[in-house]
Amino acid sequence: MVVYAGQGDPRRSIELLWRASVAEQRPGPKPGLSVDTIVDAAIEVADEQGMAFSMRAVGERLGRTAMALYTYVPGKNELVDLMYDRAMAELPATYSTEDGWRPAVTRWAHDMWEFYGRHPWMLQVSQARPVLGPHEFAVIEALAAILVPTGLPGRELRGIVGALHYFVRGAAQTVAEARAAGRATGEGDEEWWYARSAVLAELEPDLDKKFPMLHLLENDREPIDPELPYLENDAVENFRGGLKVLLDGVEGAVAKP
Repeated sequence: MVVYAGQGDPRRSIELLWRASVAEQRPGPKPGLSVDTIVDAAIEVADEQGMAFSMRAVGERLGRTAMALYTYVPGKNELVDLMYDRAMAELPATYSTEDGWRPAVTRWAHDMWEFYGRHPWMLQVSQARPVLGPHEFAVIEALAAILVPTGLPGRELRGIVGALHYFVRGAAQTVAEARAAGRATGEGDEEWWYARSAVLAELEPDLDKKFPMLHLLENDREPIDPELPYLENDAVENFRGGLKVLLDGVEGAVAKP
């Protein structure tokens, strides 16, 4: 399921994202709900149910009807934008570069990886159209602030920031989908993998000779974490290895005269 951000009314969405909210500025008694309360409840529901959640489910979480929410948030489209941006407020706005840019970028990448693990529904929000909220900007600003002092020109830094962002998101997507697959199919990773690998080995006993390069890749691995399912182990190893190669490339670009 892919959800596109920015489908609500442009002015109302931006007002809410940047908290220029008419509903919260109006005089009179303090309302029983607020935009922030609704968004926090929606994030909790999405963490449990994914992006298929309804306004009714959010209202029930707050002990209200769905109609009560519309005083504060026009609809689900605007709510998704607000949820996406507010969730990103969990991420650090700055990173120490006392030990250099590379450890700081590594920390940024691991923070993003863990963040997507807490909120896998975020991965269903397409990157084709940004939310344009303050915390979304802050996440990229934090990474740019680490890399700009390297002295690389803006055009190179844009490519590096984009590559890091999409790499981490893509790696996290694999883990999220592996976890979702078990829930959706009722079959765990190990059960699925071993059943098919056994049949494949029986029908194609010379598979390693037909695909020797793949055989080499599959048999040169880091030790497996027994606490993680097979596919998650694979994703974690790819994340660590891929991040190292990316940062090696950045280091080469920085060192280039």
